[in-house]
Amino acid sequence: MGNKGTGTGKAKSTGKGGSGGKGKSTGKSGDKAKGGPGRRAVLIGGAAVGVGTVVVAHDALARLWWRLPGMQKKRVEGELDHKGAEWTAASRANLRRADRPDDYVVDRIVIHVVQGSYASALRVFKDPGHGAAAHYVVRKDGHVAQLVRELDVAFHAGNRSMNERSIGIEHEGFVDRPQDFTPAMYEASARLSADICKRYGIPVDREHIIGHVEVPGTDHTDPGPHWDWPRYLKLVRAARTKLG
Repeated sequence: MGNKGTGTGKAKSTGKGGSGGKGKSTGKSGDKAKGGPGRRAVLIGGAAVGVGTVVVAHDALARLWWRLPGMQKKRVEGELDHKGAEWTAASRANLRRADRPDDYVVDRIVIHVVQGSYASALRVFKDPGHGAAAHYVVRKDGHVAQLVRELDVAFHAGNRSMNERSIGIEHEGFVDRPQDFTPAMYEASARLSADICKRYGIPVDREHIIGHVEVPGTDHTDPGPHWDWPRYLKLVRAARTKLG
């Protein structure tokens, strides 16, 4: 969360031309005026616009078809995306049902720091009045909780576009306490990020694994100056290699 280093709150999301032979006009409809487009050009241009409209409509429908009755992917209560995590559901008010990556491409991981304890993070993410939740929370001892299915859009980044394309990982602790970022936490979080990167084909680099502070429009500062990015990326790359 890390809103300016304090508190647990988060910010709440287009046939011949008339100049033809011997100076005579054919008098046919559809002749082009001087310097103007011919019938063929108009038809081709119209077809292009039509194709473009179809493409846009198809893209929109691709994002919406699963919302029709009976079309949603089957879900199992408590099903995990990351093996070894503990399922503890966030409030439905703090997320939006989706069908990722079929409707939204997942290509980012956002790293957060709770600005509090593991227990406090779970508590507020279960509170329908909080208005925010992350997909995962990592405890200091390396224990991982999953609160939102990766299929769904969690309200974690304070930016609608980023929420739709990313998976949010919270970490227990405070941005101004480097001792909170334990080896067990780094390692467990790195394994989680590597697993996510494998499943969605996300490159392991700082363009695709970012801090909350780097989300456009945010006023949050997490994970803060004590988060060891070189160490973390090294661990993620090693874990990703092991996954094959």
